[in-house]
Amino acid sequence: MITRIDRMVLTTHDRRAAAQTWQRLFGAELVREDRMPSLAAQRSVLRVGESEIELIEPHGIGITAQFISRFRTSVFAVGFAVRDLAEAQANLDARGIHHVRDGNQVLLTGEWVGVPALRVVLTQDEKRPPAGLLSRIYEATLLYQHHHRAARQIANVFQLDPGNFVPIRSEPFGYEGTLAFVERDRLDRIEVVTPFDRTKTMGRFFGRQGPCFYMFYAEVRDSAALRARLADQAPGAWSGPRDGAAPDNLFVHPQALHGALLGVSRESVAWTWSGHPERVKPAA
Repeated sequence: MITRIDRMVLTTHDRRAAAQTWQRLFGAELVREDRMPSLAAQRSVLRVGESEIELIEPHGIGITAQFISRFRTSVFAVGFAVRDLAEAQANLDARGIHHVRDGNQVLLTGEWVGVPALRVVLTQDEKRPPAGLLSRIYEATLLYQHHHRAARQIANVFQLDPGNFVPIRSEPFGYEGTLAFVERDRLDRIEVVTPFDRTKTMGRFFGRQGPCFYMFYAEVRDSAALRARLADQAPGAWSGPRDGAAPDNLFVHPQALHGALLGVSRESVAWTWSGHPERVKPAA
């Protein structure tokens, strides 16, 4: 049904200010502005790499306004590309999985798919010319109390092969989880994690917010150029190596991105912790 992760949906009180931030930090390009009636939201869509960022702002009382009032993160939903949107919708209908069609997208919420806090947007797959410094979005991190259970349900609903999934565990960050890959040979996945150390940053966040999206990850071809841009435009709002060789990983903090936490890895480096370190390409 699905081919890759192709977008993230982020909430904001001011979508135009947030759009300007994405343009300034990453060279994103504004694609369109419209409304999403199902979410009671106004929307700005930006191209970032080959992916898109949807910035949604409340337009009256509805799910977007409710989300902003409850959560400290702006990461609202993950977007999957599908080979054929009409076929994907028919597939969901045939299996009795509730969804809503909003324009050229299909929306699903966690209550409908059996994983509370999971929100998904399905969009027709299409080739896009890349924009800006980033290459593409490839991961969304979902905090959940039972990662095994959530991963099984995600596999069932979106017809993924659990044989491609990879277990993960981090003692420094205090979590364990499952990388629910879309396909065996692509990095695209939902990372479902259960924090076990509530004294760590992720554990404290989970204790306050409960199940929710925590962050997302993108790839970058030239990580040194991105580091230089962040050092100039957001000097106190990112972390990673400040000098030396092109960094493998950088983190852009929520204060820079209107509530979103973004990880950026050099292209292919994420295979290091994704079960296939032999796939990592040397730095140019």
